[in-house]
Amino acid sequence: MKRLIFAIFIVAASCMFAFAQSKSDYNKWEVYGGYSNGQVDKGFDTGNSVGAFFRDRRPFNGFEASGVYNFSRYLGVKGDVSGTYNKTRFAFAIPNGTATPDTVSFDTHNSLYNFLGGVQIKDNASQSRFKPFGHALIGVGHGRTKFTNQVCSAGVICPTGTDSDTGFAAALGGGLDIRLTDKIDFRAAQVDYNPIRLNGSTQNNVRLGVGFVFK
Repeated sequence: MKRLIFAIFIVAASCMFAFAQSKSDYNKWEVYGGYSNGQVDKGFDTGNSVGAFFRDRRPFNGFEASGVYNFSRYLGVKGDVSGTYNKTRFAFAIPNGTATPDTVSFDTHNSLYNFLGGVQIKDNASQSRFKPFGHALIGVGHGRTKFTNQVCSAGVICPTGTDSDTGFAAALGGGLDIRLTDKIDFRAAQVDYNPIRLNGSTQNNVRLGVGFVFK
């Protein structure tokens, strides 16, 4: 009987140890911070080539930060914030029926923000070196344009002030993390389709990222 009780104790202890291991064999939390490049839709389509893709979009540069709580080895809930910025100079002529057309020039200071939440799928086992991931996030986007340095011909109305709007946004995509240490991964690449509904139309943007993951 003593041997049976001892054997039961050993089995129970082994099960508890195995369960404890299974509960800690993946990272429960991760925080990401890095560089974000937004390829923002200009609103027209010049073709299906790679060159046309970049012609039809303006580059925005900024940051992205996110946090994930993993409630299993493969699935976590994610919150994500990004902000990207761009400055563009416009200058063009407007025919007026004379030999000297009217001229318009101004600068735009543009900003685009995403405030998103959703789920992330990723193998969060601590011993994995290469960790591809995918996520599906929804929320809101906010765009703002400020007009400065206006120079317009007499009688021509120049854009002034600030224009902004907020609407539905999403990020559907993923990337690859590479383990550097037990506490730090390098996010080698992230690519998201990032549609944002602003001013009555949908921008079909792409969001690219690289940075570091802390866990």
